[in-house]
Amino acid sequence: MKKYTLQTEFAMYESPEDLPEADRALLFLAKKSLENAYAPYSNFKVGAAVLLDNGEMLGGTNYENASYPLCICAEQTVLTTAANRFPNLPALAIAVTVKNPKLVIDRPGPPCGACRQVICETEMKNRQSIRVILQGETGPVYVFESGKDLLPLAFDGSYL
Repeated sequence: MKKYTLQTEFAMYESPEDLPEADRALLFLAKKSLENAYAPYSNFKVGAAVLLDNGEMLGGTNYENASYPLCICAEQTVLTTAANRFPNLPALAIAVTVKNPKLVIDRPGPPCGACRQVICETEMKNRQSIRVILQGETGPVYVFESGKDLLPLAFDGSYL
């Protein structure tokens, strides 16, 4: 038997003010998008925003359902919207933020496993890495250079 170690690297910024202007604007749109989140059951709101290759930024939110498995995540909402509105433009970055009325989340809320897979699939489709920008309601901002940094053993079309 051999053991292997997987490692990932990311940048941590103490606050959004320390981010480059484009990343700060994208994170601001994700936070603004929280207002549109539909989360009547958990009240856990997720806002996401995507930056496309043409400079266009789109926002999206989670959309809950009483049947929890049918909920739609903000990351999937915004990436699907971008792919439908601008089918030939790659996404360059996605920002994700979270809000919980029961407690202040002061650390980044990472995408769930399904969203990590969707981010990686979008990278593969467009042959373009997507920078992933994460922040909680407050606190530091984590920036990953690729969705693959969040899902290093992603399942892809090469298996099919």
